[in-house]
Amino acid sequence: MNLKLPRALRIAILECDTPLPETKKRFHGYGGVFEFLLRSGARALGRADLDPDNRLEFSFWQVELNPDQYPDPDDIDAILITGSRHDSFADTPWINKLVDYTAKILSETSVRVIGVCFGHQIVGRALKADVGRNPQGWEAAVNDVQLSEKGKEVFGVDKIRLHQMHRDCVFYYPEGVEALGSSPVCKVQVMYSPKRLLTVQGHPEFNQEIMTEIINTRHATGIFDDKAYKEYMKKVDLPHDGLIVSQAFLKFLLE
Repeated sequence: MNLKLPRALRIAILECDTPLPETKKRFHGYGGVFEFLLRSGARALGRADLDPDNRLEFSFWQVELNPDQYPDPDDIDAILITGSRHDSFADTPWINKLVDYTAKILSETSVRVIGVCFGHQIVGRALKADVGRNPQGWEAAVNDVQLSEKGKEVFGVDKIRLHQMHRDCVFYYPEGVEALGSSPVCKVQVMYSPKRLLTVQGHPEFNQEIMTEIINTRHATGIFDDKAYKEYMKKVDLPHDGLIVSQAFLKFLLE
C-alpha cells in the first residue's frame, strides 16, 4: 500500500560538490538540479497525493563545505546524496562523516535513502561494500544500463539510458540489497532495498548542457584526452531516461 502523507514529503538533499559556473548560474547548487528533476518527475507521475508544487519540501545541506551540519532524522522523510568530483573511498574527514551519517540513517531510522553516483558509492561504503577505482576506467555521457527483472518492475521499462560521469565504482552488491542494473563498464549500477534505499551510479539529473560543461572542463584541464573527449561528446545529446528514474525515486519514497 502506498504511503499516504498528511503533509509534504520532506527531502533533505546532501550536496557533496559545487556545480561548474554555467550550471551554478542556472540552478545555484546541485540541490537545485535535483529539485528541478524531482518536481519534473512528480508532474510526469500526475498523482493527486504528490502535487509537484505543494507536496514536495526540500532542504539543502552542503556537507562538503559544512561537515558539522546535517538534518535531524526526525525532521525528514528522505535524504538524497548527490554526486561529487571527490573520491567516495577517500579517508577524508567530511567524507568519513557522511559515510557514518548514512550508515546511521540506514541502520537506526526509517528515513529513505537515495544516492546518485558519488552518493550511490557512499551508500555502498556505508553498507560495508568495497568502493574504489574501476579497473575498466571512465564511463561518461549517455550509456545503456541493463535492468534485472526487478529493475524492469521498479523503473517500468526494459532498459534505461543515463548520463554517466565516473571512474569509481561499488565492486559488489552489499548484503540485503537487490541488484537492479548493470553495464559493461560497471556491474553495480542500481541498488535497491524496499522502503530503505534506491541508488544509481548514473546521473538522472544531468542533461546535455550540464554534461557538455563537465566534459569541456575536464578536457581543458587534461583529465580527458582528445580521443576520450571526442567519444563522449558524440553521446551527450543522446536520449536519456532521467525523468523515468526521477519517477522511480518518488514511487520508492511513497512505498
